Amino acid sequence: MTAVMAPPQPRAGQAAGSPGRTTPVRVCFLIDNLSRAGTETQLLALIRELDRARVAPALVLLDGEGELSRALEPYDCPVLRLGLKRLLGRGTLSAARRLKAFWREHGTEILQVYFLDSAYFGVPLARWCGVRRVVRVRNNLGYWLTRKHRLLNRGVGRLAHVTLTNSEAGKDALVASEALSPDRVTVIENGVDLERYRGFPAPLAHPGTVRVGCVANLRAVKNIDGLMRAARRVCDCCANVVFEVAGDGDERPNLERLRADLNLGERFVLRGSVADVPGFLKAVDVAVLPSHSEGMSNAVLEYMAAGRGIVVTDVGANTRLIHAGEHGLVVPPGDDEALATAIERLVVDAQLTRRLAAAAQKRATAEYSRSAMRERFEALYTRLATEPV
Repeated sequence: MTAVMAPPQPRAGQAAGSPGRTTPVRVCFLIDNLSRAGTETQLLALIRELDRARVAPALVLLDGEGELSRALEPYDCPVLRLGLKRLLGRGTLSAARRLKAFWREHGTEILQVYFLDSAYFGVPLARWCGVRRVVRVRNNLGYWLTRKHRLLNRGVGRLAHVTLTNSEAGKDALVASEALSPDRVTVIENGVDLERYRGFPAPLAHPGTVRVGCVANLRAVKNIDGLMRAARRVCDCCANVVFEVAGDGDERPNLERLRADLNLGERFVLRGSVADVPGFLKAVDVAVLPSHSEGMSNAVLEYMAAGRGIVVTDVGANTRLIHAGEHGLVVPPGDDEALATAIERLVVDAQLTRRLAAAAQKRATAEYSRSAMRERFEALYTRLATEPV
């Protein structure tokens, strides 16, 4: 179903579109479904922040019929749910016709697609329909792609005019794995909603229990099992420490068994999906991301904005965000002992933890605001809409 809404009026002082234009650039975002995961959260934030005098957004959901996805739909832009659960099914041609009509109705100039199925469906269709510019977003490093998907991604990457990623590590991986020219891959770093983290207390500013937190989906790549093994070491040394993980996923049954095997009990809590991440981090002293692979992690940006003591693994853009010994501690991926040692160091040294936390928060404020991210996207859309086809 299509919900067509009048775009809101520009805010005072906003620019009236790109140079040489009197109308905003019309951008359609295409994604499988909405959820509270990192990519979806960044997309919703972008749609909310865009200056409507410069960019008129529309959102298409490949499926979009789930209760959570519906609840998260933005209220201030047109939304189309295609209800397509399988790419090669009876509804595929009908969905393609509806999407083509939606693009025509809203005068779509730029399509921006997220995730594999949306890319496979949307990129070729947009090129066939004559959409001016097609942008594909690839923020993960593709560690899990099968040979079939690697081949499909190469094809989609060549059809897209621009591939967006959020880190230089992601760009390097795309150039190497898909044989893309570097000038067809653009890096736009993520932003964080700084206002949600104002006024947090400093870490370790209270007596009693020290809380170590992690915001991550429960997937193998996030290495929560490694965090559990590190937690066992820390708990053996520090009687006042508890660990909590905000996130859910397929690995939960395996992690529950490991928690029992390690006899962690209530000292390691799997909180499940947490809607209020700032509220979760407000109660945390030390925040950890133990992943085996990352692009630019939204969780690390949130840790920085919250002013927590931070431990990350040396993967993806983590060391772009966290300079070791300046904004937090960095350990090799997959090294449980090093991870435990770094966590314990922050738990017992309040002065070090507060110094690193304050530096990380200052950097997030200076460089990674949502408004800075919005401006980078708006500049991209202006360029794509005005350059020769």
